[in-house]
Amino acid sequence: MLGPVLGRVAPWLFVLLWSSSFVAVKIGLRDLSPLLFVAIRLLGCALVLTVLMLVLRRSWRPLSGGKWAHCAVAGTLLNAGGLMAPHVGMLYAPAAQIALVQSLTPLLTAALGQRLLRERMSARQWAGIALGMAGVGLVVGQAALSSPARFGGLLLAFVGVLGLVSGTLYFGRFCRGVPLLPGAAAQFLAAAAVSALGAWLLETPRFALTPGAAAAVGWNTAMVSLGGMALYSVMLVRGTAARTTANFYLVPGTAALLTWLAFGERISGFALAGLLVASAGCWLVSAARR
Repeated sequence: MLGPVLGRVAPWLFVLLWSSSFVAVKIGLRDLSPLLFVAIRLLGCALVLTVLMLVLRRSWRPLSGGKWAHCAVAGTLLNAGGLMAPHVGMLYAPAAQIALVQSLTPLLTAALGQRLLRERMSARQWAGIALGMAGVGLVVGQAALSSPARFGGLLLAFVGVLGLVSGTLYFGRFCRGVPLLPGAAAQFLAAAAVSALGAWLLETPRFALTPGAAAAVGWNTAMVSLGGMALYSVMLVRGTAARTTANFYLVPGTAALLTWLAFGERISGFALAGLLVASAGCWLVSAARR
């Protein structure tokens, strides 16, 4: 009973958690430099999962035979690659536009997944992809590139998309048979090491332990990275990469709604229409084929 219920609820819960991350990051970047923010977040995840492995006395044996290296690569791409560049980009571009760029993830995943994972897409699902792209276009509206700094921020967001897509496809190809807990622990240990190295080499760290920064890091660590990525992994194991990443179409509209609730930013008619259209596209892509 729990399996079917989780299958129905997981995509919507993932969208809500992933969208909330943009609000938390916006708060946290007031007091933390972006790469340090990511490094602390991923290190917290790695510590929690390692402690769980020890407390629950889970074996690391499922990671033998090269599985550890595969999980490390997938985790580095998904978590370090998928987060570091967009966090820097949020210094220069609005969070909603960063979320819009990340909505390109399903299109790239669907196109590459057919070749690399041999996943077949029905005409109905391709129609959903197109509808989702139309929804993203509506959300973008009149938000054209207005400055070189904003353009650079959006390019960094696209680097994060490449991390998410490549990590998703790599996970689907090499990591589906690994149990969730040891697999996630290996992923976050590797991602934490890479992000810490990046913070050390690529930026001058800025750190102020304010209540807002602590809450932002705590939320993104526990709820988004641990909870959200666990849901993401479950959806990848149970479905195709294209269906799983289709949920990113719902993130821009949801992030815009949460930003309005948190900071009073108004939602345009384009954003509302885009949310509805993208939701329809997500349903078409995610619908199970009989």
